[in-house]
Amino acid sequence: MKRVAIYCGSRPGNDAKYAQAAHELASWLAAQGIGIVYGGSTTGLMGIVADSALAAGGEVIGVIPDWLNKREVGHPGLTELHHVAGMHERKAMMAELADAFIALPGGVGTLDELIEIWCWAGMGSHSKPCLCYDVDGYWQPLFDLLRHVHSEGFAHGNEEILRVTDTTQLAAVLGQ
Repeated sequence: MKRVAIYCGSRPGNDAKYAQAAHELASWLAAQGIGIVYGGSTTGLMGIVADSALAAGGEVIGVIPDWLNKREVGHPGLTELHHVAGMHERKAMMAELADAFIALPGGVGTLDELIEIWCWAGMGSHSKPCLCYDVDGYWQPLFDLLRHVHSEGFAHGNEEILRVTDTTQLAAVLGQ
């Protein structure tokens, strides 16, 4: 496992537990020698992920669309920061650079990125793990919805979004 993509909020959320989880996850990944690919911003959980991994000596690669860079401000201290034309290029580059995908809490953009990369796995585009780092049940409504989709007969394939709640569980999934 060389790098993981982290999808997460460009806002910090309403509870300090989200920032703490972002810090712990990024610091742990850096300590394991696993690089991070993320959206390239300095804001919210995204900025916490980048700053925490960098402080722990980790590699952090950002991928940010030019138009979004004007709103969220690209992180100037990253190992690499790639500027791309739009979200499609961002998602494709992040997918290419990562060996697994982890979603921390976030908003609609985080959900979009997670569902799209998981959908790509279901269509056979990749066989990389897709995970939710579930902070205090944040992702439970998504798992309820996915169970509903499956029970109503609309699910395809056997690929699943995995759920971990701490770095010990994550280590088992990533083979660390």
